[in-house]
Amino acid sequence: MQPELASDLKNHFLVAMPGMADPNFHGSVVYIADHSEKGALGLLINRPMDLDLGALFERIELSLAGTDIGASPVLFGGPVQTDRGFVLHRPVGNWSSSLRVTDEVALTSSKDVLEAVAAGTGPEQLLVTLGYAGWGPGQLEDEIAHNAWLTAPADAQLLFDVPVDKRLARAFALLGIDPAFLSSEAGHA
Repeated sequence: MQPELASDLKNHFLVAMPGMADPNFHGSVVYIADHSEKGALGLLINRPMDLDLGALFERIELSLAGTDIGASPVLFGGPVQTDRGFVLHRPVGNWSSSLRVTDEVALTSSKDVLEAVAAGTGPEQLLVTLGYAGWGPGQLEDEIAHNAWLTAPADAQLLFDVPVDKRLARAFALLGIDPAFLSSEAGHA
């Protein structure tokens, strides 16, 4: 039986519990951009790749001359469509293929947002991933029920201002939790 959609996790963080067995998600923080009875879509926001924005923009034949974001890491967004780029950004703007997550944050998968970044007219804040994380109907709810994830309302500062290597600790801090005290075993009273 599929668990009911208890709440909309759109614009929430998933924080992997210490016992997360899937190597794609162990130690990860995932930003949920969409969640409905059809499933969920999110981006890992703390898994840098061996690729920075400067190199990525060179690969897609765009120049970042005049911007200071070239050294920013490209993130592993998840195991689905790892050859495709996703840009989480604010402000929302008006791009060809965007999903408005909140009034401030959008997820765009079209090249026009990257062209605008290269031209210096793109979003003020962004993170770029290759790939995304996806869950089918009820799958995420089942994982949460089985103690795989903690959830917390998203914080735009954590998304865009906190260094990548500090995001997991900051996500636990949002929950008021010291991960050293978490058990990988689920318990039920």
